[in-house]
Parts: sequence; structure tokens; C-alpha cells
Amino acid sequence: MTFKKSLLVIAVATVLLSACSEEKVSSLENEQSAIPVKVTGVEATTASEQANALFDTLFKEGVNRDPVRQTYLGIKTDYDKWNDLSESNAANELAIAKENLLRVQAIDVTTLDIQTKISLNLFIQNLENHIADYKWRFHSYPVNQMHGTHSQIPAFLINQHSISNIKEAHDYIARVRGAKKLLKQLVEQLKLREAKGIIAPKFVFPHVIRDSKNILVGAPFDDEPNSTIFADFTRKINNLSISDDEKNTLITDVKSALIENLKPGYEQLITYLATLEKKADTRDGAWKLPDGEDFYNNALKRTTTTDLSSEQIHTLGLSEVSRIQNEMRVIMKQVSFDGSLNEFFDFMRNDKQFYYPANDKGKQRYLAETVALIDDMQSRLDSLFLTKPKAALKVKAVEGFREKSAGKAFYERPAPDGSRPGIYYANLYDMEAMPTYQMAALAYHEGIPGHHMQLAIKQELTGIPMFRKFGGYTAHTEGWGLYSEMIPKEIGLYQDPYSDFGRLAMELWRACRLVVDTGIHTKQWTREQGIQYYTSNTPNAVSDAVKMVERHVVMPSQATAYKIGMNKIIELREQARVQLGDKFDIREFHDVVLKNGPVPLNVLADLVNDYIKTKKA
Repeated sequence: MTFKKSLLVIAVATVLLSACSEEKVSSLENEQSAIPVKVTGVEATTASEQANALFDTLFKEGVNRDPVRQTYLGIKTDYDKWNDLSESNAANELAIAKENLLRVQAIDVTTLDIQTKISLNLFIQNLENHIADYKWRFHSYPVNQMHGTHSQIPAFLINQHSISNIKEAHDYIARVRGAKKLLKQLVEQLKLREAKGIIAPKFVFPHVIRDSKNILVGAPFDDEPNSTIFADFTRKINNLSISDDEKNTLITDVKSALIENLKPGYEQLITYLATLEKKADTRDGAWKLPDGEDFYNNALKRTTTTDLSSEQIHTLGLSEVSRIQNEMRVIMKQVSFDGSLNEFFDFMRNDKQFYYPANDKGKQRYLAETVALIDDMQSRLDSLFLTKPKAALKVKAVEGFREKSAGKAFYERPAPDGSRPGIYYANLYDMEAMPTYQMAALAYHEGIPGHHMQLAIKQELTGIPMFRKFGGYTAHTEGWGLYSEMIPKEIGLYQDPYSDFGRLAMELWRACRLVVDTGIHTKQWTREQGIQYYTSNTPNAVSDAVKMVERHVVMPSQATAYKIGMNKIIELREQARVQLGDKFDIREFHDVVLKNGPVPLNVLADLVNDYIKTKKA
């Protein structure tokens, strides 16, 4: 799954308008050139060129108001700042969205080429969604076990804020100092939600309080080894070619910022969370929120980019679970297992042959074999793809400070300027949740041919406006990730039946998500009912089920995107294969899916239909 991303990070991106989200954008007027506008290589003269130039201008204006996204994009203009979480800033962003909508609606669509018409429709839709979703801006839990400002501060400083000179070191220190104001604004946002009766379920609080306290463990807060942020800053400073006196001064300054600013900011948050926890209950679904049914239906539309109802999605999930389990029974017979499918699940869940030891050697082996799988897949790409990413891919274990709360695996996109590779994070905190038979499918999903190819290619595209290169639609992104688990099967990989079972287990997991997400948010399933459904219908570890259900609870609808998106891509591929016959080329089809950037599923269908018509002609 992507965080910004990673971004990737996010509950429902169009619903959660948290100013620390990568989805909001910002910076200063004098740095408009930080992201150059590229139209067609010449001065904008045609209507389409002018429209694309406007799209890019508006995108850049947004980035120029968003210091966090600037850093994700490799821009160091407001390198010393955080985003503004205030209500006044949210209202300002709404006003800007309304102004921008009027500007783009004035474009005469009849004067545009086909690709620019798509861009115009998407840009208008994005703005209309932003405006419509303003009323849902409090329907979120700004701190939870999956993401939030409390965990973003250290993750962002460590993974995004590089230091190559003294100025950037001072910017880092300024951000540490600025964390106090940022965390104060976070508490204010939580209080606004509390007043509306929007409080995270009780299970969330031990996670976020623990993770927040972990940031304050170690020097300079106590006599233990260096704390997470202090260790990162010290390491980065020691890599600079500056004098020892300069290094010591910087280290002294960051110590002061950590103690005087960051520490009281986190302490205020922890104190408030402890109070709020007493008011929390065990109700888990969106149905408990004000106008919860309407909120969830809206979230499903944004996530899936379809009009599928909650009931339709629930029914589809049940059907897919049954189909995949029947395919698993075939493998069960292939390996001569004598027993029921659930007994086979128990065998796969518990037999030690499928798990590496929970020590440094076992974890290093897991990472090394993951790298080997990705390298092997990369050598086979010519048979499947015409376009391949230029950016490198790195495999990395999730850092210790967040591994207990973080998801099983996720991908972080590369810097657009090539200064930072894409990263596939494997969470090795609980090795019993990382069976070797799922290793390949995970690597293909998060790495190659999955998110790395998709998101790196997206950023490297030319000829489309920047909002399409750097925006996203969860159903397209995660649909591709899940589809990418299947592609290697079609070129002869997954020869080991257990590994193929792992592929099916991953798909089964996503099918169950359709059932459980809708079950929790519309059928009032409890957290325990959701966990029971996963453990009864999949071979995954109980810890997987717990984390997944808790993710459903705090990110309504998000997990429905995977299977909905995958099914649509497969449906469109088969449509193209049937209609084109011998003219069908899988490489061309993949180009259609990837080279237009992320789009809603209905737009993807239009693109595939256009490809079919052109190819037939």
C-alpha cells in the first residue's frame, strides 16, 4: 500500500484534508520555478497548451502553499516549515478551490485535444470533490495507529529531510522547533472533533500514546542512547564536511529545540489523548458518526471511483472469497494435504518451514531474498512492458520507532529529481506475520511490476500536466498493485505451489476487505467480528487480522480500492484481448494503463476503448 506518499499517506484522500497530508499542496511566490512548467517544448500558443499551462500554474500555486509536499517533491523552498493545520487555512484553501474552479470552467472544452479534455475533466472533478468534501473534513481521526502528525514528524524528518549543508541543518532544527506549534494545532483539531462527537474508538489510543511517548525516549530527553530524531540529526550532521565546532553548535541547537519545543508539544498531545481516551467507546463503524451513512457512501465513491453501493461491494466480496478459496483447494490437493481448507490454513499459518527466525539473521535473509525476487522480475520486464521507470528501487525494513504500528508492507515513491530512490518497506517487527510464501506477491505488489513501476513512471511522464503526474486515485493505484501480483504467474513464476498459494492468499485477503469494510461501516460489525471473519477465511496471522480490521475502522472505504481496481483492469484487458484477437499486445495494454497516469476507473475504461478503436483501425 502507498504512503506519501506515501504519500504516499491517507484515509480517504479526498475526504481527509489534514494539512500534513501529502494531498494538500503549498510554498512561496518567488519559487514558482522550483517545478518548471512543461507544455510541449514551445511557448503555449494553442488552446490545449494554454489549458495545460494553467493546470500547471494552479498545481504549482498549491505546492507553493504546502511546505511538506514541497519536500516530498524534492523542493527546498520552505524547508524550515510545516503545514498549517488551522481552520482558517482550511477555509482559505476552500476559497482558493472555488476560485480555481471558476478559472478552469471558463476553458472552452471544444478547443482542446483529447488528452487535454481528459485533464480538464479530471481537474474540474478534483476541485468539485474538494469543495463538496469540505463538510466532511472533521470525519476523520487525525491521529491513529496507521498515520497522523504524531508519527509523521519523525518519519518525515528521517526519510524526507536530507541535510547536505549547514542551511539545511538549520532548517531541520527549525522544523523541530516548529513541531510545538504543529502539535498544538493538532490538539485543536482533535478538540473540534470531540465537540462533534467524533472520537476514535478506544483501541486506537494505546497505539498513538505509545508511539508518541517513544519519540521522547533517549537522549537528550533521558540518559538512554540517542532518541530517534536526535540520532538521525547527529548522523546526518556527522556526514557533512564542516568543522567539529560547527557540528557541535548544530547538535547543541537541536538538543535545545528537542527539549524546549518538541518535548512539550508531544507532552501536551499525550496529556490530551489520555483525557480523550476516557471518552472513547468501542463502536467502530462510520455509522456512529454524524450523518455517518452519507459520509461512508461518499467515501466509497471517492475511493472506488464507481457508483457501487456498500451492499454491492459486500456481495462482490463474498463471491470473490468463494472463488479464490476454490482455487486454493486445488493447490491443497496438489501438495497432497489431507484435511479441510481451514486445516490447511492452520498448517500454512503455523508450520515453521514458512517463517524465518525473528532475529537479525532471519530478517536480513528476508530482505535479501526480496531483493533477489525483484531483480529477477526486473530482468523479465521486456516481455510485459514498453515503458520502464528510470528511478531505482530500494528494499528497506520499517524503522524501529514505528514498526509496531506500521502496516505489513508499503511503498514510498522516489524524489522527482532522482535524488532519492523508490523504497519498498517490509515490516519485520513480527516475522510470524511475514510468511515466506507471501514474500513474492508482496515484492511484486510494492516493488516491480507494482507500485514502483506505476508511481515512478507516473512521475517521469511528459506531455501531461503535473497534477496528473503527482495526484492519484486509490482504485487505480492499488488496483494496479494487486493486478501486479498476478502478472508474474502469467509468465511462469510462482512455480512453487506454496508460493502460488501465497499469491492467492494475498488476493483472498483483498476480497475479504470488501466484506469486512462494508460489514463494519454499514452492517455495524464489531472489531471482533471483523477479526473473526479474517481468521476464519484466510491463512493470515491473527496479528494481520487485527491490524487490518483496525485499519478499516480508521480509514473507511480505503481498503475496498484494491479488489475493485484489479477486477476492472482484468475486465478491460480481457475486453481488449477479445476484440483485438491477434492484434492484442499485453505491452501496449500496460502502456495504456500506466502512461496516462492515475485516472478514475471510468476514465481508464474510456482510454482502453480508444486504444481498441485505434488498434482496430
